Amino acid sequence: MAENAKPVTMIIGATSKWQSDGRNTHLAHGRDVDDSDLPLSVRWGIGGALALRFAREGHHVVLTTRSASNATALEAAIRAEGGAASTIEMDVVSPESIEAGFAAVRNEVGDPDVVIYNVGYLEGRDLPPGKELLEHVPVEIFETAQHLASRGPFLVAQAALPAMRERGSGSFLITNNPAALRGRKRETGQSLYYPRVMMRHLAQVLTEEYGEHGVHVANVIIDGLIDSPGTRALDFADKHPEYIIDPAAIADAYWFLHSQPASCWSHELQLTPAAANPSF
Repeated sequence: MAENAKPVTMIIGATSKWQSDGRNTHLAHGRDVDDSDLPLSVRWGIGGALALRFAREGHHVVLTTRSASNATALEAAIRAEGGAASTIEMDVVSPESIEAGFAAVRNEVGDPDVVIYNVGYLEGRDLPPGKELLEHVPVEIFETAQHLASRGPFLVAQAALPAMRERGSGSFLITNNPAALRGRKRETGQSLYYPRVMMRHLAQVLTEEYGEHGVHVANVIIDGLIDSPGTRALDFADKHPEYIIDPAAIADAYWFLHSQPASCWSHELQLTPAAANPSF
C-alpha cells in the first residue's frame, strides 16, 4: 500500500449529469450549455463541490467516473487551487471494476478515510407523457435503478469498509433523495426512484454493523433541485432561484458529518431549501 501524508477521500460518482455537457443537460436542453460564468462549486454539481471542499481541507481527493474525461476539468480546477486529486474510471455495476478501482487507490495513495457514494441516474426521464405508470417502464430501466441504487452501494461498501473497520475510523456517506422516505408515483420526466429506499436501509444496516468499529455511516437526503449548469438553465430555476440548493452548502454538510466527534454522530441529514416544505 502506498504511503500518503494526506487523508484520502474517494468520491464515487464525482461528476454531474447536469454539468454543461452532461446527459441530463442534453436531455433537457438538446445541447451543451455555457458554464464559463458559474462558480467552480456549481459546475460539476454535488460531486464537484464535495471534491473541492475536501481538497481544500487537505485531503487527496479521488474522483471516480465511468469516463475519465468527464472529470478532467474538475481535477484541473482542484490542482489549480493547490489541492491534490486523481481520477480513476469505475463502473459501479461491475464488481471487477470496483475491486480494481479500490486496489488502484490503495496502491497509489492508500486506503480511503472517506468514501462518498454519490451515484445518480436518469433512466426513466426520457419516457414520454402518458407513460408514467409502472406498466410502461421497461425492465432495463428497473435494472439500472436497482444496480445503481441498491447493488452499487452494497458492492462499494464491501470494498471500502473492511479497511475502515480494521483501522477503527472512517466515514461512509451516501447521497440520496426524498424517494428514500416513501414511495410516490412517477411523474413525467422523473427517473425511476423508488429503489432509492434500499440505499437508506443499507445506511441503517451499516450504521448498526460498523458504528461499533468506529466507522461513521450516514444517509444524506438532498431534498430539492441542485444548482448546476443544466439545472440553472431551466425555466423553473430562473423563475424560482429560492428553490435551488447550493452545492457548496451541501458539501459543507458532508464535511460537518465527517468531522463530527464520535460522541455525537448524525446518521441522516435532510437538506431542504428554506422556501420549500420538507418531503416526508
